[in-house]
Amino acid sequence: MSNLDSDFLNSTTILELKQVLEKVAKEQYNTKNIKTTSNADNTFFHFKKPFDLTNEELIQKGQDYIDFTYKSPTIYHVVANLTKDLTDNGFTYISEKSYDEWKNLQKGGKYFTKRGDCSLLAFTLGGQWDPKTGCGAIGSHIDALHVKLKPASIKNKFEGYELLGVANYGGTLNELWLNRDLGLGGRVIVKDSSKKFKTVLIDSTPDCIAFIPSLAPHYGEPSKFPYDTENQTVPIIGYFNDESREEAPPTKEEKASPLFGKHSINLLRYIAKMADVRVSELYQLDLELYDIQKGTFGGLKKDFLISPRQDDRLCSYPALQSLINFSKITDLESSKDLNIVVLYDKEEVGSLDRQGARSGLFDNSVARILSSYASKDIDSELLFRTTLSNSFFLSADVIHLHNPNFDSVYLENHKPKPNVGVTISLDPNGHMATDAIGVSIVEEIARINGDKLQYFQIKNNSRSGGTIGPSIACTNASGVRVIDLGIAELSMHAIREVTGAKDVGLGIRFFTNFFRTYKQVLETFGDL
Repeated sequence: MSNLDSDFLNSTTILELKQVLEKVAKEQYNTKNIKTTSNADNTFFHFKKPFDLTNEELIQKGQDYIDFTYKSPTIYHVVANLTKDLTDNGFTYISEKSYDEWKNLQKGGKYFTKRGDCSLLAFTLGGQWDPKTGCGAIGSHIDALHVKLKPASIKNKFEGYELLGVANYGGTLNELWLNRDLGLGGRVIVKDSSKKFKTVLIDSTPDCIAFIPSLAPHYGEPSKFPYDTENQTVPIIGYFNDESREEAPPTKEEKASPLFGKHSINLLRYIAKMADVRVSELYQLDLELYDIQKGTFGGLKKDFLISPRQDDRLCSYPALQSLINFSKITDLESSKDLNIVVLYDKEEVGSLDRQGARSGLFDNSVARILSSYASKDIDSELLFRTTLSNSFFLSADVIHLHNPNFDSVYLENHKPKPNVGVTISLDPNGHMATDAIGVSIVEEIARINGDKLQYFQIKNNSRSGGTIGPSIACTNASGVRVIDLGIAELSMHAIREVTGAKDVGLGIRFFTNFFRTYKQVLETFGDL
């Protein structure tokens, strides 16, 4: 290798050299660092190198999501499968009912708790975390639109048809739910021979148990939507006539079930078989109908991911995977961060109930974590409020992807596209918790990590949906800064929804980078 003569560096050569150096810098900036351990290698312009994923890895994350949502048809399956992910990656379960375990958390540890088997909170506790510096949190909801089995689902056979009494959850039983293959699953409460109670998860997938037929358009006016959701969108689960074999009459033991007479004996036997118990042991049912068709990639170049129940497993799944990812690529013993992911139930119906965003699961858990730092010299209430005031909470919920067939309903320059990056949700009327400072913080986090952002706000002549963001900001967690953002999708609230094939992976990348760099960014904003 020879040295360059200074006279040789004319303007063209200097420009070429500058371009080479910029290319090298960009390559260094985008280098993945999962196996990086030294402080020198972990730093780029005073920030840690961004976590990144290749195109192939982004697509694989989408496939992982498809597989996950297929195995998780109900919220109880979601929590059960995410619980397995957490335990498989070294997270320790702590019951909310425990006392000593919360008082003696291990610094540098990984933990999670559940409420009602349908909400979940997980966190990593840095060994060098100072509670006065706050925490970084991502919250989302894991309930999805579905059709709920009524407490007494039995209906009289109608000319041989066996029908199922159901109720809508969040606005279902409309035309989008007609003519679909519907499965049956959820949670069964069982009282065994020893008089003890337990829950069993059941899922009929891949078997179709019910369907809701539409009326052919040849019938004219009666076939037009909307249908009466009580009388005209009733699922059919069987047909019996003189030539078809009726099930055997109920036995004395089966009649002893507290559910006998509330649900058909045919249904109870089917449920008992899936739960591997006797009909007499069935005590209560928490079941629903759902689309059993597995998700897939779509488009000429497989640009899209199409699946059921995206709202909002589409944000909650990447959020929790990012926390697991963070715990694997970070030395938690030396970490100065408390990072939290909290996943709620009941968002689609107002965020109430003890599992909803207004239940206090987030702030109650922060208070429990702080109990490990309690001493007679510490004002626990002041420390709690200080922790929240220095915290940053991402309310992650799906938002509207640009629909080219309805371009006129979108605000100019606010049309999120697939496979670009997460979208910041804005609303000046309080439906979102986003403010200008929060936007600036997220923009700085994205800029540092090379993540792209998009923006969505409704037009003045449209109505806005809601998120958990305002609920978090207005509960006992008041003081924590909340910003709404999420992954954009088409066909929101349909039985099947559409997002970009890379968007799950892009969500994981953004959320992982958020956990790695939010605290440094917050420090640059001072008391704003």
